[in-house]
Amino acid sequence: MIEMRRAQLSFGDGLIAAEVDDLREPWMAHADAVLADDELMTTVYEALAKRHPRSRSRGRRGAPAEVVLRLLILKHVRNWSYETLEREGRANLVYRDFSRVGAAKMPDAKTMGRWGTALGPQAIAQIHERMVAIAKDKGVVEGRKMRVDTTVVETNIHYPTDSSLLGDGVRVLTRIMKKVTAIAGAAGAELRDRSRSVKLRVLDIARAARSKAKPGREKLNRAYAQLLSSTSRVVGQAMRFAQDIAAGVKRAGSLSKQLALEGMRAEIERMAPLVRQVMKQTRARIFRGDTRAEGKIVSLFEPSTEIIRKGKASKPTEFGKMVKLQEAENQIVTAFEVYDRRPSDCDLLIGAIDIHQARLGRVPRLVAADAAFYSAHNERAAKAKGVKRVCIPNRSTKSPARKREQKKRWFRQGQKWRTGCEGRISVAKRRNGLNRCRYKGDAGMKRWVGLGVIADNLINIGRALDQQADS
Repeated sequence: MIEMRRAQLSFGDGLIAAEVDDLREPWMAHADAVLADDELMTTVYEALAKRHPRSRSRGRRGAPAEVVLRLLILKHVRNWSYETLEREGRANLVYRDFSRVGAAKMPDAKTMGRWGTALGPQAIAQIHERMVAIAKDKGVVEGRKMRVDTTVVETNIHYPTDSSLLGDGVRVLTRIMKKVTAIAGAAGAELRDRSRSVKLRVLDIARAARSKAKPGREKLNRAYAQLLSSTSRVVGQAMRFAQDIAAGVKRAGSLSKQLALEGMRAEIERMAPLVRQVMKQTRARIFRGDTRAEGKIVSLFEPSTEIIRKGKASKPTEFGKMVKLQEAENQIVTAFEVYDRRPSDCDLLIGAIDIHQARLGRVPRLVAADAAFYSAHNERAAKAKGVKRVCIPNRSTKSPARKREQKKRWFRQGQKWRTGCEGRISVAKRRNGLNRCRYKGDAGMKRWVGLGVIADNLINIGRALDQQADS
């Protein structure tokens, strides 16, 4: 059974609140008031209630919605794992007070992980929108200015090479087949473990790849041919295991173990096509020199990961998802979006202005972005919407009038303000973990980015309100 807030505080809660009153960071008191909003609590409550039809009224009493929200945000404020969040929450009175756990038992890490999954990307997006509305009501943002930029949030994968991906596929399929054999015995297809030979071929490839000479290249090709042959045999063997489970040749003696077998069959049928795709793109690259194979994947565990190149000298190639962040005054991120497929930056500007107007109730007077967002159409469309100053440089212009326009004081000041977007992205990556997503799948990426943005906004709203109170 879930509830919105803790129904009754204990004597220990009062002692904790009195003890930590002067230990909280300046932004925490104002952030505490923001998180007390009823609409935020309702959003979390409704998301948690969807886990079971009778979650509202049946079962053991669970953590209230306000505790769930505060603990998940605290995790991303500090960029902790769930295990660290549990340990720090148990040991620190300030965090107990901020999260409303108080003198009660701190939830364990697995429970908090299930909360994050239950909350989902849609509820997190609603929480973010409501927090932006609260910032607007409190005068933290007015919507007179807007800046927008894109970045890459990497998925949690190792650097992809053809040999390592093939090795991953063999390792996973062999592990599943061993589990099937442990349950179903030796009936049907027999397991032959090729893990050792595959591992040796991967090591041969790593050594041969260091040599640029012709003999080294020939050795590399032979090693890849052997690796592909072994991988193909493992995939075929795994599919025979799946067919035997479906036909009832491999079966378990109990219902629970039979369900486990069915789950393993589904996992084989999901993984085998991915391994075949890796084999296809490996043959295309090694033996035909084609590096642009159709449907190319760079991870068997995060197959939707994209290869993104944004021209960075320090990291020319990134593996993850493109994310758009747009801000208003006081570094408040008013909108974010995780894209399934990388779009062109110049296609995002007009949509960003529309979102800004919808959430803040006005068209920005100044719009600033980098040169990737520039196009003559974008500039005309932005001005047609009512934007007075479109501060987006055109690096390739040969027009003297345009060059003079970009040297004007308002344009240079707008570009100086725009560079704050780079700083905001850097802070969000270092402080709130947006450099690499630790959650799995596309939904996990959206939850990770959303909670990171919410945590960053909460700190900035608290600091802005603290400055207002001091002035």
